[in-house]
Amino acid sequence: MREFSEKVTKTILTGIQPSGVITLGNYIGAIKQMVRMQDEFKSYIFIADMHAITVPQDPQKLHENIRSLVALYLACGIDPDKNIIFIQSENEYHANISWLLECNTPFGELSRMTQFKDKSSKNANFYAGLFTYPVLMAADILAYDVDYVPVGIDQKQHVELARNIALRFNKKYGETFKVPDAYITDAGTKIMDLVTPDKKMSKSSDNPKGVIRILDDVASIRKKIMGATTDSDCLIKFDPENKPGISNLINICVAITGLSIKEIEDMFANKNYGEFKKYVADIVVEEVEGIQKRYFDIINSSKLDEILDENIKITREIAKNKFMFMKEKIGLYR
Repeated sequence: MREFSEKVTKTILTGIQPSGVITLGNYIGAIKQMVRMQDEFKSYIFIADMHAITVPQDPQKLHENIRSLVALYLACGIDPDKNIIFIQSENEYHANISWLLECNTPFGELSRMTQFKDKSSKNANFYAGLFTYPVLMAADILAYDVDYVPVGIDQKQHVELARNIALRFNKKYGETFKVPDAYITDAGTKIMDLVTPDKKMSKSSDNPKGVIRILDDVASIRKKIMGATTDSDCLIKFDPENKPGISNLINICVAITGLSIKEIEDMFANKNYGEFKKYVADIVVEEVEGIQKRYFDIINSSKLDEILDENIKITREIAKNKFMFMKEKIGLYR
């Protein structure tokens, strides 16, 4: 049974693409924010697997990533009693709503989408889904009459498109959709690559030594942190410009322990880099071990399917009602 404070009156929706195992950077920069937000909003979270296939995917790997990602988010603190978590492709009404919206979205509006222009310029043989997926994203949002869509600044254009589509449809056919607002999330603590600390930690990095994946074995995690790039002056001080490696490790400490930068600096004022790295490795391993234990408990139990089965019933009914309402407005009935 989902429990919300009486003060929680606004609704948000977040979509997550199943693109592989999440990194320590994803966990610190994004998921921990989502955990905080679940106490402030009624929340829908869905695995955007239909969006994932706008580019080629290995079917078996995609299947594994979908299930694994749900389990990982639960293990990282996403509470199934405070969020409605579901898989996009299990709700056929998202695609149905998207088609009705596509037929009310000008070609020119889609051709101006920044991400489409960027991705299509890199691949001349792109599929039609890459062009129309912003309308599917609008359908994801508008089906649930949410108040806010948490996005980074680079995704704001997609929420603006959803707003334009909703306003146009409402004007043409009468009040049908709540018009959502973008909820621009804080950048969060940006965790950098351990080997090249001037670059963001990314699961697509060329050098695996610079990336900690949440499901890495703990011995590997320790080795990566102990081998992290630092500098030669042996001063543990936060200075991203001149000491990016040490500053990155301090950021990791702050995010995991809740201590301030100054408290970390004071704690290691008279200690060397080896001692500091060992401390970072210890707290990261402790954090990750807890997540991994919960992950394997969830992935190997019936709990995951129970959550998804319950939530797809909830979301399918909501989206079906919206689809049927739209059909009537448009004139698609006997």
